[in-house]
Amino acid sequence: MAVATFEHDAELMLRVREGDAQSFALLLAKHRGPVIHFLYRMIQNQAVAEELAQEVFLRVYRSRASYEPTAKFTTWLFRIASHVALNHIRDGKQERNQESLDQATDEGLGRQVASSAPTVEQRMLREVRLAEIRRTIELLPAKQRAAVLMHKYQEMGYAQIAVALECSESAVKSLLFRAYETLRAKLAHMAGRG
Repeated sequence: MAVATFEHDAELMLRVREGDAQSFALLLAKHRGPVIHFLYRMIQNQAVAEELAQEVFLRVYRSRASYEPTAKFTTWLFRIASHVALNHIRDGKQERNQESLDQATDEGLGRQVASSAPTVEQRMLREVRLAEIRRTIELLPAKQRAAVLMHKYQEMGYAQIAVALECSESAVKSLLFRAYETLRAKLAHMAGRG
């Protein structure tokens, strides 16, 4: 049974609003992984990302009474996640943990790159390139980083990102343009390598 539809998430959240704990458990099970992944990419610390994800879902639960399905559920969810991440960064609580960053090479982006039986050298080169891309993304200003992560890794459109970041679509386009220009310039040396 496919549960990936917009209507299904909104319907579940409406049931949560009516007090259905099982529906909240279903939403949590479905969206916890993507929220943790997004937060990890923003904060670069797995333990903190998991802690912040708990805060995100606590806020979702606390907001259940006022929930209205005016936007896609995931847009609303990532708006909350963005607020939590940006507040954490702004409050200066960001702790960089190199060990958890190194683990991401195998856990995070590594799975998103298609490979047809790569050699050891190809795998090593891919890991080095992914780590460099990840480090470059981490250096972007927080709002640009959030926009890039939502656009590229959560596959959200401009309108969804605008709602999540509480800005206009043109501001999102500007954030993404500046972010991609920075990434293009800093990663230009990688363009010809294979």
